[in-house]
Formats: sequence, C-alpha cells, structure tokens
Amino acid sequence: NPPGPFKDAIGKALITNEMTTDMKHSWDDLDPAAFIDDDGQAYLFWGNGSCKWAKLKDNMIELDGPIHTFKPDHFTEAPWVYKRNGLYYLLYAANFPESIDYATATVIKGPWMYRGRIQEPVTNSTTTHPGVIDFKGKSYFFYHDGSMPTGSSYRRTIKVDYLYYNNDGTIKKIIETAKGVDKV
Repeated sequence: NPPGPFKDAIGKALITNEMTTDMKHSWDDLDPAAFIDDDGQAYLFWGNGSCKWAKLKDNMIELDGPIHTFKPDHFTEAPWVYKRNGLYYLLYAANFPESIDYATATVIKGPWMYRGRIQEPVTNSTTTHPGVIDFKGKSYFFYHDGSMPTGSSYRRTIKVDYLYYNNDGTIKKIIETAKGVDKV
C-alpha cells in the first residue's frame, strides 16, 4: 500500500560501516539506489567519497557476493545507475558545491568511462542528487535544489527537467529552468 504502513524488511542495516573500510569517515555508506538489469539481476549502488556496488539476491534483502569499490572522477555521493540502448549510465553528485557528472560502461561491472558534467551547481543549495526515468518515450531528469521562497541546502525542492541525448549516446547538458517539465 503506497501510503504504508511500512516495515523494515530485515530489521537491521543491510550495509554497515565495518563492511566498507576504503573511506575513513563514518558517512561513506549512504544514498543507496537499486538497479535491476535486463536479465533480472538486482544491484545496489551507494557511497560517499567512493562509489560502492554489490549484487543482490533475488529477495533483494541480502547481498549476493562481495562489495566492490571504485572512484569515478569527481565522485562525491548519490550514484544513480540506469541502462539505455545497451549502455550503462552512472550519474552522481560531484565536487562541492555539488554538480552532476556522469560515466558510462558497456558492462555493469565497469570499467566506467568519465563523460563529463551534465548539470552545474543548482539554485540556493550546495547539494543535488540525480534520478532518471524513461516514460512514454521521453527521458526525465530528477534532482533537488533550494529554489522555493524558504528553500536552502536543507530545505530542498524536487525538480524535473527533460533529459536529452546526443546521437552518440552522450547526455546533453541540463540547464536548470524555473519551470521544469510542465506535463507528462
């Protein structure tokens, strides 16, 4: 039931700080995003300071193998993975104040090739995190900023803009608009 009530599926954290030791700060295990590939295999991506990923078992509440760690160029946090036309895309918050950069790979395990920045730091917020969906033949880019009258880095607004691609599959730069997407 979308409004809930919700219950934690396992009653504890799936990932703990003791399981990831490549970063020396305690907040390196945040911003998880699940991705399910065409073959039904589920993956979890997350991290701060380094990007981490692991396969998930079919029940999606247990890891199915080791945790892998890598550092895309300028990676800060909030990885978002999706697949389009046989190419994997990894969007993430980069630097600080955060912008959105991305990398691509031909296989989910990488190697990931840095492709550049697609969004500059946003209005009135030092953070922004990405999300992408395709719906009715169009691509949509979700992010947050602090553009509302009482907005700030800690009072954020969810925004959505169209996402466009070049012929070679690279992503066109996103220009933050006041209006965003008017209807879907």
